[in-house]
Parts: sequence; structure tokens; C-alpha cells
Amino acid sequence: MLPTERRRKIIKVLEENDFMKLKSLQENLDISMETLRRDVQKLTKEDLITKEYGGIRIKKEQNGESMIEQRLSLNLAKKEEIAKKATNEIKNGDCIFLDSGSTTLQIAKNLTYHENLTIITNSIPVMLQTLNQGHTVISIGGKVRKSEQSITSFDFLFNFDRLNIEKSFICCSGFSLNNGVTDYSLEEVETRRRILQMSKINYLTADSSKLNKTVTIKICDFNELDILICDNELNESDKEKLINEICII
Repeated sequence: MLPTERRRKIIKVLEENDFMKLKSLQENLDISMETLRRDVQKLTKEDLITKEYGGIRIKKEQNGESMIEQRLSLNLAKKEEIAKKATNEIKNGDCIFLDSGSTTLQIAKNLTYHENLTIITNSIPVMLQTLNQGHTVISIGGKVRKSEQSITSFDFLFNFDRLNIEKSFICCSGFSLNNGVTDYSLEEVETRRRILQMSKINYLTADSSKLNKTVTIKICDFNELDILICDNELNESDKEKLINEICII
């Protein structure tokens, strides 16, 4: 296993378990303790994990949200699947909003062969990805969040009232039938709420690992969305319940 792949796996294991003892992690990865210590040192320098007595923990913001760098490789196959479905919903000439998040970044990567798009975004990685694709890219101005590499502002959003946003692709940290769609950051939530009011068609892009997960702040209920784009790992029971609330592709 290549070092980069091994470190991605460490991040994935920590995302799933929060804290791991080095001995348990060594057995999980089936590598030597010396190799593991080198990886831990590298990830600590990159500010992705923190060392604690007897083990390591994934680094998070105070609100509990993991940083976007950590999420880029987590459930990547699911995010790529969602991105392909989302790309099929986007037509040449559309004006779209791409939210900040690792899933919408995968959507951005798939827009190379589209023509004449107007892409509105608060995501710095999405901006960088789409700048050389020949589209018009519009950034929401405001405060930069380092952990999410996003731009948030309540006031600047009102400058976009005259834009005809046809489709918005929104991310979240969790969604459930009982509690709707939720996220960690109030600033991100306010941005999303405003965009939901402005866009004609609202898509929630969320992989199946976020189902039945509820975090700090509510973004919206399902009736404020039009379509859920998810991967194919939703079980039939959950899918049947969700279909009563929202269209799923």
C-alpha cells in the first residue's frame, strides 16, 4: 500500500471511530508500528490529526465538524457516483449554485464538457476547479472559513437577488426523516437557506453514510427541497420512507 493510500485509510478509520489507540490502528491496517508512527507524524504536521495519550484523534473544529481535507477521500466512490448523477441534471447554459463541500467538488470536476455555465459558489476548491473550464464563475464575497475553505456572509448574499439560479446543489452533514437536513456551521446554514429561497430547483447531494444522522443546526425540511441525489447504498426500507418526502435519484 502506498503511503498516501495508507494515510487516507487512517483518516477514514478515525472518521468512523473518532479516537484510536495506536496498537488497535496498527492491527487494523496490518502495518508495523514504525510505519504507523511515521504516518502519524506526517498527519500531525499536516494538522489533520492530534496525538493524545495512548492514541490519536482526528482534528475537528470546536463545533465538531471535520475539516474538508479530511473528507475529500472519505466515501469517495459514493461522492463520485453522486457527482455523475448530478452532472446529468445540469444542462448547457444553466446558472447553478455549487455549495461548499467535498461532494460538490466532485460535481465541479465533471463540468469540463459542459458549455456556457454560470457557476455561483462559496467554495474556494470549487472556484479553483472550475476557473479553467471556460465557464463564468461567480464567488459569494465575505468571510473565509479555513476549515471548510468556504466563504460565508449574510449581507453579501443579497447582491445575488437578481441572478436567475436555476439549480442549486446543497451539501449537509446529516439528514433524517425526523429532523430534516442539518449541518454544523450557522454561517454555512444561513448561506444555504438564502440560496434555497433563490433557486428554482434545489438538490440535496448527500451520501448514504449521512442518513439518520443529526448534527447541530437545521438547514431545512425535505419539503423545501426538490430532489435528493444519493448513492445506491440506501437500503430499500429507508428509500421507501424517503420517497414519501422527496424525489430520489
